[in-house]
Amino acid sequence: MSAASEGSVYLDNAASTAVRPEAVSAMLPILAQPGNPSSLHAAGRAARRHLEEARESIAGNLGARPSEVVFTSGGTESDNLALKGIVAARRGADPRRRRVVISAVEHHAILDPAEAITTGDDLELVVIGVDDGGFLDVDALAAEVAGHADEIAAISVMWANNEVGTIQPIEQIAAVGREHGIPVHSDAIQAVGHIPVDFAASGLSAISVAAHKFGGPQGIGALILGRDVALAALTQGGGHERDLRPGTQNVAGAVGMAAALAEATGNLAAEAKAVAARRDRLFDHLLGVEGTRVNGPRGDLRLPGNAHVSFDGCEGDSLLMLLDAQGIECSTGSACTAGVAQASHVLLAMGLPMDVARGSLRFSLSHTTTDADIDRVGAVIGDVVARARAAGLVASGGRS
Repeated sequence: MSAASEGSVYLDNAASTAVRPEAVSAMLPILAQPGNPSSLHAAGRAARRHLEEARESIAGNLGARPSEVVFTSGGTESDNLALKGIVAARRGADPRRRRVVISAVEHHAILDPAEAITTGDDLELVVIGVDDGGFLDVDALAAEVAGHADEIAAISVMWANNEVGTIQPIEQIAAVGREHGIPVHSDAIQAVGHIPVDFAASGLSAISVAAHKFGGPQGIGALILGRDVALAALTQGGGHERDLRPGTQNVAGAVGMAAALAEATGNLAAEAKAVAARRDRLFDHLLGVEGTRVNGPRGDLRLPGNAHVSFDGCEGDSLLMLLDAQGIECSTGSACTAGVAQASHVLLAMGLPMDVARGSLRFSLSHTTTDADIDRVGAVIGDVVARARAAGLVASGGRS
Protein backbone atom coordinates (compact mmCIF):
# COMPACT_ATOMS: atom_id res chain seq x y z
CA MET A 1 0.00 0.00 0.00
CA SER A 2 1.39 3.42 -0.90
CA ALA A 3 1.85 6.23 1.60
CA ALA A 4 -0.76 8.29 -0.26
CA SER A 5 -3.39 5.57 -0.02
CA GLU A 6 -2.73 5.16 3.70
CA GLY A 7 -3.33 8.84 4.28
CA SER A 8 -0.91 11.33 5.77
CA VAL A 9 0.40 11.37 9.31
CA TYR A 10 0.36 14.93 10.63
CA LEU A 11 3.11 15.53 13.19
CA ASP A 12 3.47 19.32 12.95
CA ASN A 13 1.02 20.34 15.65
CA ALA A 14 3.45 22.90 17.10
CA ALA A 15 2.88 24.86 13.88
CA SER A 16 -0.91 24.51 13.91
CA THR A 17 -3.45 22.04 15.22
CA ALA A 18 -6.72 20.80 13.77
CA VAL A 19 -9.67 22.81 15.05
CA ARG A 20 -11.49 20.90 17.79
CA PRO A 21 -15.09 19.92 16.94
CA GLU A 22 -16.31 21.82 20.01
CA ALA A 23 -14.74 25.01 18.64
CA VAL A 24 -16.34 24.52 15.23
CA SER A 25 -19.75 23.94 16.81
CA ALA A 26 -19.42 27.04 18.95
CA MET A 27 -18.33 29.24 16.04
CA LEU A 28 -20.84 28.26 13.36
CA PRO A 29 -23.90 30.02 14.84
CA ILE A 30 -21.85 33.17 15.50
CA LEU A 31 -20.59 33.31 11.90
CA ALA A 32 -24.20 33.35 10.69
CA GLN A 33 -25.14 36.33 12.87
CA PRO A 34 -24.57 40.00 12.00
CA GLY A 35 -23.56 42.55 14.59
CA ASN A 36 -20.52 44.57 15.63
CA PRO A 37 -19.80 44.17 19.36
CA SER A 38 -19.41 47.94 19.64
CA SER A 39 -22.88 48.65 18.23
CA LEU A 40 -25.71 49.51 20.62
CA HIS A 41 -28.60 47.78 18.83
CA ALA A 42 -29.76 44.26 19.61
CA ALA A 43 -27.44 42.52 17.15
CA GLY A 44 -24.47 44.47 18.50
CA ARG A 45 -25.40 43.68 22.10
CA ALA A 46 -25.66 39.99 21.24
CA ALA A 47 -22.20 40.06 19.65
CA ARG A 48 -20.84 41.85 22.72
CA ARG A 49 -22.37 39.23 24.99
CA HIS A 50 -20.71 36.41 23.04
CA LEU A 51 -17.38 38.24 23.11
CA GLU A 52 -17.47 38.88 26.86
CA GLU A 53 -18.59 35.34 27.64
CA ALA A 54 -15.61 34.09 25.65
CA ARG A 55 -13.34 36.50 27.52
CA GLU A 56 -14.64 35.24 30.88
CA SER A 57 -14.17 31.61 29.86
CA ILE A 58 -10.60 32.15 28.66
CA ALA A 59 -9.72 34.09 31.79
CA GLY A 60 -11.15 31.38 34.02
CA ASN A 61 -9.15 28.68 32.27
CA LEU A 62 -5.89 30.63 32.48
CA GLY A 63 -6.05 31.87 36.06
CA ALA A 64 -6.69 35.46 34.99
CA ARG A 65 -9.38 38.09 35.38
CA PRO A 66 -11.60 38.84 32.37
CA SER A 67 -10.35 42.42 32.28
CA GLU A 68 -6.82 41.07 31.77
CA VAL A 69 -7.69 39.33 28.47
CA VAL A 70 -6.86 41.53 25.46
CA PHE A 71 -7.91 39.88 22.19
CA THR A 72 -5.45 40.03 19.27
CA SER A 73 -5.00 38.38 15.89
CA GLY A 74 -2.67 35.72 17.31
CA GLY A 75 0.64 35.02 18.97
CA THR A 76 2.91 37.25 16.90
CA GLU A 77 0.75 40.31 17.47
CA SER A 78 0.48 39.50 21.17
CA ASP A 79 4.26 39.20 21.49
CA ASN A 80 4.86 42.46 19.63
CA LEU A 81 2.21 44.31 21.61
CA ALA A 82 3.62 43.06 24.91
CA LEU A 83 7.28 43.75 24.24
CA LYS A 84 7.03 47.01 22.31
CA GLY A 85 4.12 48.32 24.38
CA ILE A 86 5.69 47.63 27.78
CA VAL A 87 9.08 49.01 26.73
CA ALA A 88 7.50 52.18 25.32
CA ALA A 89 5.46 52.77 28.47
CA ARG A 90 8.40 52.12 30.78
CA ARG A 91 10.74 54.31 28.74
CA GLY A 92 8.17 57.07 28.71
CA ALA A 93 8.00 57.01 32.49
CA ASP A 94 11.79 56.86 32.95
CA PRO A 95 14.23 57.29 30.02
CA ARG A 96 16.94 55.49 32.00
CA ARG A 97 15.15 52.23 31.27
CA ARG A 98 17.09 51.40 28.13
CA ARG A 99 17.80 47.66 28.46
CA VAL A 100 15.57 44.92 27.04
CA VAL A 101 16.30 41.43 28.35
CA ILE A 102 15.33 38.22 26.53
CA SER A 103 16.53 34.62 26.35
CA ALA A 104 18.70 33.27 23.54
CA VAL A 105 16.00 30.79 22.47
CA GLU A 106 13.00 33.07 21.94
CA HIS A 107 10.69 32.65 18.98
CA HIS A 108 11.28 35.20 16.22
CA ALA A 109 8.02 36.88 17.27
CA ILE A 110 10.01 38.16 20.27
CA LEU A 111 13.55 38.06 18.91
CA ASP A 112 12.83 40.15 15.82
CA PRO A 113 10.90 43.00 17.52
CA ALA A 114 13.49 43.03 20.31
CA GLU A 115 16.24 43.49 17.77
CA ALA A 116 14.19 46.06 15.86
CA ILE A 117 13.52 48.35 18.82
CA THR A 118 17.14 48.17 20.00
CA THR A 119 18.66 49.00 16.60
CA GLY A 120 19.59 52.62 15.93
CA ASP A 121 18.14 53.83 19.21
CA ASP A 122 19.29 54.38 22.76
CA LEU A 123 18.08 50.92 23.71
CA GLU A 124 20.31 47.91 24.37
CA LEU A 125 19.36 44.27 23.87
CA VAL A 126 20.62 41.85 26.51
CA VAL A 127 20.42 38.15 25.61
CA ILE A 128 20.66 35.62 28.44
CA GLY A 129 22.11 32.25 27.48
CA VAL A 130 20.81 28.72 28.00
CA ASP A 131 22.43 25.38 28.83
CA ASP A 132 22.59 22.34 26.57
CA GLY A 133 19.03 21.43 27.53
CA GLY A 134 17.69 24.83 26.51
CA PHE A 135 17.10 26.00 30.09
CA LEU A 136 17.66 29.67 30.85
CA ASP A 137 20.61 30.56 33.06
CA VAL A 138 18.50 32.00 35.88
CA ASP A 139 21.60 33.02 37.85
CA ALA A 140 22.82 35.06 34.87
CA LEU A 141 19.39 36.69 34.61
CA ALA A 142 19.41 37.51 38.32
CA ALA A 143 22.88 39.02 38.05
CA GLU A 144 21.84 41.15 35.08
CA VAL A 145 18.77 42.40 36.93
CA ALA A 146 20.63 43.06 40.17
CA GLY A 147 23.31 45.01 38.35
CA HIS A 148 21.02 47.07 36.11
CA ALA A 149 17.62 47.14 37.82
CA ASP A 150 17.02 50.84 37.17
CA GLU A 151 17.91 50.46 33.49
CA ILE A 152 15.78 47.47 32.50
CA ALA A 153 12.57 48.26 30.65
CA ALA A 154 11.27 44.69 30.30
CA ILE A 155 12.15 41.01 30.48
CA SER A 156 10.69 38.40 28.11
CA VAL A 157 11.31 34.65 28.45
CA MET A 158 9.16 32.03 26.74
CA TRP A 159 7.27 29.54 28.94
CA ALA A 160 8.06 26.54 26.70
CA ASN A 161 10.26 26.39 23.64
CA ASN A 162 8.58 25.90 20.29
CA GLU A 163 11.45 23.90 18.80
CA VAL A 164 12.87 21.59 21.49
CA GLY A 165 10.01 21.69 24.01
CA THR A 166 12.02 22.85 27.03
CA ILE A 167 9.75 24.11 29.84
CA GLN A 168 11.37 27.03 31.65
CA PRO A 169 11.22 27.57 35.45
CA ILE A 170 8.85 30.43 34.79
CA GLU A 171 7.91 31.22 38.38
CA GLN A 172 11.59 31.64 39.30
CA ILE A 173 12.08 33.90 36.29
CA ALA A 174 9.03 35.99 37.15
CA ALA A 175 10.25 36.34 40.74
CA VAL A 176 13.57 37.81 39.58
CA GLY A 177 11.77 40.65 37.82
CA ARG A 178 9.11 41.12 40.47
CA GLU A 179 11.73 41.60 43.20
CA HIS A 180 12.94 44.71 41.36
CA GLY A 181 9.60 45.94 40.00
CA ILE A 182 10.44 44.97 36.42
CA PRO A 183 7.62 43.57 34.26
CA VAL A 184 8.23 40.05 32.94
CA HIS A 185 6.40 38.84 29.84
CA SER A 186 6.29 35.24 28.66
CA ASP A 187 5.49 33.85 25.25
CA ALA A 188 3.24 31.04 26.48
CA ILE A 189 2.01 30.12 23.03
CA GLN A 190 3.33 26.55 23.07
CA ALA A 191 2.47 26.00 26.73
CA VAL A 192 -1.21 26.93 26.92
CA GLY A 193 -3.47 23.93 26.46
CA HIS A 194 -0.61 21.46 26.85
CA ILE A 195 0.74 22.02 30.36
CA PRO A 196 -0.81 23.82 33.36
CA VAL A 197 -0.73 27.61 32.93
CA ASP A 198 -2.00 29.82 35.75
CA PHE A 199 -1.37 33.48 35.06
CA ALA A 200 -2.00 34.74 38.58
CA ALA A 201 0.08 32.02 40.23
CA SER A 202 2.98 32.52 37.82
CA GLY A 203 3.72 36.05 39.01
CA LEU A 204 4.16 37.21 35.42
CA SER A 205 3.10 40.61 34.12
CA ALA A 206 1.85 39.34 30.76
CA ILE A 207 1.60 36.20 28.63
CA SER A 208 0.90 35.66 24.93
CA VAL A 209 -1.58 33.05 23.71
CA ALA A 210 -2.56 31.76 20.24
CA ALA A 211 -5.73 29.74 19.69
CA HIS A 212 -4.50 27.57 16.81
CA LYS A 213 -1.89 25.90 19.02
CA PHE A 214 -4.52 24.09 21.12
CA GLY A 215 -7.34 23.35 18.71
CA GLY A 216 -8.80 26.80 18.17
CA PRO A 217 -9.06 28.70 14.88
CA GLN A 218 -6.18 30.54 13.26
CA GLY A 219 -6.18 34.34 13.36
CA ILE A 220 -7.20 34.81 17.01
CA GLY A 221 -5.14 35.07 20.17
CA ALA A 222 -4.79 37.10 23.31
CA LEU A 223 -2.39 39.05 25.43
CA ILE A 224 -3.09 38.37 29.08
CA LEU A 225 -1.97 41.61 30.71
CA GLY A 226 -2.00 42.42 34.40
CA ARG A 227 -4.23 45.38 35.25
CA ASP A 228 -1.35 47.22 36.90
CA VAL A 229 1.06 46.81 33.97
CA ALA A 230 1.60 49.96 31.90
CA LEU A 231 1.50 49.35 28.16
CA ALA A 232 1.46 51.80 25.22
CA ALA A 233 -0.84 50.93 22.32
CA LEU A 234 0.96 50.29 19.04
CA THR A 235 -1.99 51.27 16.84
CA GLN A 236 -4.71 53.88 17.14
CA GLY A 237 -8.27 54.03 15.91
CA GLY A 238 -10.71 53.19 18.67
CA GLY A 239 -11.16 52.33 22.31
CA HIS A 240 -11.40 48.56 21.89
CA GLU A 241 -9.65 46.14 24.25
CA ARG A 242 -8.76 48.59 27.04
CA ASP A 243 -7.64 51.15 24.43
CA LEU A 244 -4.71 48.82 23.71
CA ARG A 245 -5.78 47.07 20.51
CA PRO A 246 -8.22 49.06 18.37
CA GLY A 247 -10.33 47.37 15.72
CA THR A 248 -13.54 45.36 15.52
CA GLN A 249 -13.07 42.16 17.49
CA ASN A 250 -13.23 38.71 15.90
CA VAL A 251 -16.24 37.47 17.87
CA ALA A 252 -16.52 34.06 16.22
CA GLY A 253 -12.78 33.52 16.63
CA ALA A 254 -12.93 34.46 20.30
CA VAL A 255 -15.82 32.06 20.86
CA GLY A 256 -13.95 29.27 19.08
CA MET A 257 -10.81 30.01 21.07
CA ALA A 258 -12.73 29.85 24.33
CA ALA A 259 -14.38 26.55 23.41
CA ALA A 260 -11.07 24.97 22.37
CA LEU A 261 -9.31 26.17 25.50
CA ALA A 262 -12.09 24.83 27.71
CA GLU A 263 -11.71 21.40 26.09
CA ALA A 264 -7.91 21.47 26.24
CA THR A 265 -7.69 22.54 29.88
CA GLY A 266 -10.62 20.39 30.97
CA ASN A 267 -8.89 17.26 29.65
CA LEU A 268 -5.33 18.47 30.23
CA ALA A 269 -4.01 15.76 32.54
CA ALA A 270 -5.38 12.83 30.53
CA GLU A 271 -4.40 14.26 27.15
CA ALA A 272 -0.89 15.22 28.32
CA LYS A 273 -0.29 11.73 29.72
CA ALA A 274 -1.42 10.01 26.53
CA VAL A 275 0.50 12.38 24.26
CA ALA A 276 3.69 12.07 26.33
CA ALA A 277 3.48 8.27 26.15
CA ARG A 278 3.27 8.44 22.35
CA ARG A 279 6.11 10.96 22.26
CA ASP A 280 8.29 8.50 24.17
CA ARG A 281 7.19 5.70 21.84
CA LEU A 282 8.32 7.91 18.96
CA PHE A 283 11.68 8.56 20.64
CA ASP A 284 12.18 4.80 20.88
CA HIS A 285 11.69 4.48 17.13
CA LEU A 286 13.93 7.44 16.29
CA LEU A 287 16.74 6.47 18.63
CA GLY A 288 16.78 3.04 17.03
CA VAL A 289 18.53 4.73 14.09
CA GLU A 290 22.29 4.92 14.62
CA GLY A 291 23.71 8.42 14.97
CA THR A 292 20.53 9.98 16.39
CA ARG A 293 20.38 12.30 19.42
CA VAL A 294 17.55 13.94 21.33
CA ASN A 295 17.69 17.72 21.63
CA GLY A 296 16.28 19.17 24.84
CA PRO A 297 15.33 17.43 28.08
CA ARG A 298 13.49 14.17 28.55
CA GLY A 299 10.46 13.60 30.77
CA ASP A 300 8.30 16.16 32.54
CA LEU A 301 10.54 19.14 31.75
CA ARG A 302 9.63 18.77 28.08
CA LEU A 303 6.33 19.57 26.40
CA PRO A 304 4.37 16.32 26.17
CA GLY A 305 3.95 16.52 22.40
CA ASN A 306 7.47 17.58 21.39
CA ALA A 307 10.10 15.23 19.91
CA HIS A 308 13.16 16.96 18.47
CA VAL A 309 16.13 14.94 17.21
CA SER A 310 19.28 15.33 15.13
CA PHE A 311 20.54 12.73 12.68
CA ASP A 312 24.27 12.64 11.98
CA GLY A 313 25.25 13.20 8.35
CA CYS A 314 21.87 14.51 7.23
CA GLU A 315 20.31 17.76 6.10
CA GLY A 316 17.00 18.50 7.76
CA ASP A 317 15.35 19.63 4.53
CA SER A 318 16.25 16.32 2.84
CA LEU A 319 14.78 14.37 5.73
CA LEU A 320 11.66 16.52 5.65
CA MET A 321 10.99 15.95 1.96
CA LEU A 322 11.75 12.24 2.11
CA LEU A 323 9.32 11.83 5.00
CA ASP A 324 6.73 13.93 3.20
CA ALA A 325 6.98 11.56 0.23
CA GLN A 326 6.05 8.79 2.68
CA GLY A 327 3.01 10.74 3.86
CA ILE A 328 4.59 11.89 7.14
CA GLU A 329 4.39 15.63 7.83
CA CYS A 330 6.79 17.17 10.34
CA SER A 331 9.15 20.15 10.32
CA THR A 332 12.74 21.27 10.70
CA GLY A 333 11.72 23.81 13.34
CA SER A 334 9.50 26.86 13.56
CA ALA A 335 7.06 27.22 10.67
CA CYS A 336 7.76 30.96 10.82
CA THR A 337 11.32 30.32 9.56
CA ALA A 338 10.59 27.50 7.12
CA GLY A 339 12.61 27.88 3.94
CA VAL A 340 15.34 29.89 5.65
CA ALA A 341 18.64 28.21 4.77
CA GLN A 342 20.35 28.40 8.12
CA ALA A 343 20.61 26.40 11.30
CA SER A 344 18.20 27.07 14.14
CA HIS A 345 19.33 29.81 16.52
CA VAL A 346 17.78 27.74 19.31
CA LEU A 347 20.01 24.73 18.64
CA LEU A 348 23.11 26.87 18.21
CA ALA A 349 22.37 28.63 21.52
CA MET A 350 22.22 25.18 23.13
CA GLY A 351 25.73 24.50 21.89
CA LEU A 352 25.02 22.13 18.99
CA PRO A 353 27.60 22.20 16.19
CA MET A 354 26.35 23.71 12.95
CA ASP A 355 26.25 20.41 11.05
CA VAL A 356 24.30 18.67 13.82
CA ALA A 357 21.86 21.57 14.09
CA ARG A 358 21.21 21.47 10.34
CA GLY A 359 20.36 17.76 10.48
CA SER A 360 17.43 18.13 12.88
CA LEU A 361 13.71 17.44 12.76
CA ARG A 362 10.81 18.37 15.01
CA PHE A 363 7.88 16.00 15.36
CA SER A 364 5.00 17.53 17.34
CA LEU A 365 2.05 15.44 18.49
CA SER A 366 -1.47 16.28 19.64
CA HIS A 367 -4.31 14.48 21.38
CA THR A 368 -5.42 13.22 17.94
CA THR A 369 -2.11 11.41 17.28
CA THR A 370 -2.40 7.63 17.40
CA ASP A 371 -0.03 4.73 18.04
CA ALA A 372 -0.45 3.81 14.39
CA ASP A 373 0.79 7.27 13.38
CA ILE A 374 3.89 6.82 15.52
CA ASP A 375 4.55 3.35 14.17
CA ARG A 376 4.28 4.67 10.59
CA VAL A 377 7.28 6.86 11.37
CA GLY A 378 9.11 3.92 12.91
CA ALA A 379 8.53 1.84 9.80
CA VAL A 380 10.23 4.30 7.43
CA ILE A 381 12.66 6.40 9.46
CA GLY A 382 15.64 4.06 9.04
CA ASP A 383 15.38 4.04 5.24
CA VAL A 384 14.72 7.79 5.12
CA VAL A 385 17.83 8.59 7.16
CA ALA A 386 19.94 6.23 5.07
CA ARG A 387 18.80 7.92 1.85
CA ALA A 388 19.38 11.40 3.31
CA ARG A 389 22.90 10.43 4.35
CA ALA A 390 23.63 9.00 0.92
CA ALA A 391 22.37 12.20 -0.70
CA GLY A 392 24.60 14.22 1.61
CA LEU A 393 27.66 12.19 0.64
CA VAL A 394 26.94 12.69 -3.08
CA ALA A 395 26.49 16.42 -2.58
CA SER A 396 29.78 16.69 -0.71
CA GLY A 397 31.68 14.72 -3.33
CA GLY A 398 31.86 11.59 -1.21
CA ARG A 399 33.64 13.25 1.71
CA SER A 400 32.45 12.26 5.18
